[in-house]
Amino acid sequence: MYENKSQAELYDRLYQDRKDYDAEAAEVTGFVRDRKKGASSLLDVACGTGIHLAAFAKRFDRVAGLDMSESMAAIASERLGGVPVHEGDMRAFDLGETFDAVVCMFSSIGYLRTVEDLESAVRAMTGHLVQDGVLAIEPWYFPDTFIPGYVSTHAFKQEGQGISRVSHSTREGTLTRMEIHYVVADSEEGITHRSEIDYLTLFSREEYVNAFHKAGLDVEYVETAGGRPGFFLGTRR
Repeated sequence: MYENKSQAELYDRLYQDRKDYDAEAAEVTGFVRDRKKGASSLLDVACGTGIHLAAFAKRFDRVAGLDMSESMAAIASERLGGVPVHEGDMRAFDLGETFDAVVCMFSSIGYLRTVEDLESAVRAMTGHLVQDGVLAIEPWYFPDTFIPGYVSTHAFKQEGQGISRVSHSTREGTLTRMEIHYVVADSEEGITHRSEIDYLTLFSREEYVNAFHKAGLDVEYVETAGGRPGFFLGTRR
């Protein structure tokens, strides 16, 4: 999805203006410590450019990240200095260590295509939890909560540069097809445009719950404010 560092940096600037990463990390930290008192280590799977991970690093003694994108992992590594950021596929990874908490934020799990992929990812993440550790996954929307034809817009300006993003989402079977266009106006480079089409799977609540149970987790779903899709929270038995 983000083929080079410049595209990842565009993503970074845009979403830092749209999302309160620190508040979201604080919320998830609360979810984790409500279920495992004193949790002090955390792995962020699909950590992207590491903005959530940096916020978690303020709240946990030991953190690490994992991302499939080489360019995003490189930015995360630069942002976090000595924090380990690994390249890897969430469906099949083994870091050789365990954590009190494993998180997967920003609906990244939705980029998986099949129930088998979902179950493999949950199983791999669970394998990196200590006993009584907590897995927190922010899902994509569900088949009954997705809004066909949904339009999203965002624009902001910083010194010498303006960035806008528009998206249009439709449904194709169990997939969301999200067409996204970015326009960047730069004082030196002029105006550039890029677009992408993302597909995210509309897994059902039952499919998430079954994946957690198959991995040996007790699971609950909690709703969150602001139109976000909530969290599945699992505790390793």
